[in-house]
Amino acid sequence: MHLNHLVPHFFRQKLYSFERMAIDLTPKKAEALFEGDGGGYYTWTTSQVPLLAKEYLGAGRLLLQPRGFALPHYADSSKLGYVIQGSDGVAGMVLPNSKEEVVVKLEKGDVIAVPVGAVSWWFNDGDTDLVIVFLGETSKALIPGQFTYFFLTGAIGVIGGFSTDLTSKVYGLDKNEVEKLTRSQTGVLIIKLDKTQPVPKPQLHNTKKLVYNIDGAEPENAVEKAGLVKTLTEKDFGSIEDVGLSLIRVKLEPNAIKAPSYPVSPTVELIYIARGSGKIEIVDFNGKSVLNTQVEAGDLVVVPQFFVVAEIAGEEGLESYSIVTTTKPLFEELAGKTSIWSIFSSTLQQVALNVDSDFQKLFISKIKESTNLIPPST
Repeated sequence: MHLNHLVPHFFRQKLYSFERMAIDLTPKKAEALFEGDGGGYYTWTTSQVPLLAKEYLGAGRLLLQPRGFALPHYADSSKLGYVIQGSDGVAGMVLPNSKEEVVVKLEKGDVIAVPVGAVSWWFNDGDTDLVIVFLGETSKALIPGQFTYFFLTGAIGVIGGFSTDLTSKVYGLDKNEVEKLTRSQTGVLIIKLDKTQPVPKPQLHNTKKLVYNIDGAEPENAVEKAGLVKTLTEKDFGSIEDVGLSLIRVKLEPNAIKAPSYPVSPTVELIYIARGSGKIEIVDFNGKSVLNTQVEAGDLVVVPQFFVVAEIAGEEGLESYSIVTTTKPLFEELAGKTSIWSIFSSTLQQVALNVDSDFQKLFISKIKESTNLIPPST
């Protein structure tokens, strides 16, 4: 039902303006930006997902094959990396205003914060593929909606972009030495290292400090045969404060449901489907369904601020990871004993829903005996 005849003219204008935007929330998969012997980098473009630019979000997927090495680089955006697959990943990083290279070990379930300006490299020291998804914010990016990387070395490395004369004077090298410095590495983005080529070893103390395994962490909400929710904030993981984001893990058992919820603060949610399949439903401010579709592993979905979202698992379950653009996320539930309905008085419920007391009592009894994670019907 459209609300034109119920709302003032100025509000109708806002509704029309929003509707004319023709927001496309359809789940999208990443497109290849680079593929080579050592692996590939895949990204979601703003042409695929226009809301990424509007909401200043970005996402990318790094795949490193065994011995794959992502050359040292920095980026114009802060982000969180989540390890989808792999057990022997290695990442090196020089954080802003730091004079130390830290090297950490990465495995499935790990989260690592990469603040804007940090110089990093990534390596797969295992026998199977290493896959990392990066989700972040792009409010200060060169191109809103996408991460732009600046590589120090390689065919597109910044070190090779300056004149021979300048580079010679900066480093105290002759012409031949400058050529060797700037042209020896011919790889682009990702290369494959020979088995005899050593790389720095992970440092245990820095791994404990800079890496957090969210898959192994105690969830704040878990329901038998339904699933779990774990929200990673600065309280659990201090490094996350540097990127201004929080990460939410939702794991649903087959055919279970995460009931509708919405953010209390003005934050946008970026959801990545890591495993399994199912369905996502989103409702806007006009009480209109703006998304009701199937999702599967590899899909990315943007949830505009204050919109209401629910997740429904399929036969194989559903596991998602999402970022929100705040370090102190707070969501209001629309179902379960902790939902907003359980707080309202019985009189208010009857008035708001236009129901009699008998139905109100039935409704609230159902609410108080349920949670926001709902097992499948038996």
